[in-house]
Amino acid sequence: MKISDKGIKLIKEFEGLRLEAYKCPAGVWTIGYGHTRGVMEGDKITGTEADSFLRSDVASSERTVSAYEGLYHFNQDQFDALTSFTFNCGSGNFRKLIDNGRRDLKTIGDKILLYNKAGGKTLPGLDRRRKAERDLFLGRR
Repeated sequence: MKISDKGIKLIKEFEGLRLEAYKCPAGVWTIGYGHTRGVMEGDKITGTEADSFLRSDVASSERTVSAYEGLYHFNQDQFDALTSFTFNCGSGNFRKLIDNGRRDLKTIGDKILLYNKAGGKTLPGLDRRRKAERDLFLGRR
């Protein structure tokens, strides 16, 4: 399964587009829509490059979520929400969220909301993102 345009739109909405490198709240150099690999202070890109980085970066998250497709049979909204979550939180946190395939879909939807902290602090932006991902996961967005 691949992320839909709705899922890409959700990621773009919360990542925001930055064409010059900046440090994210976790202190990591970032550019485009949350791209971090190889980014250094002073880097600049175009909007087209940002889209390309995003599609490339999302592919890893798609593979992580797809590995559990046979177990969960995700619908498109669930897949999009979990791909956005994985893009933002990483594969390890995705596996924790689903408890390596032991949680049911209802519990996964409820637990998404718990991943709203960075550096031990609740961040309003992460809180809003997790709520939006949960709404999409439940087909409400």
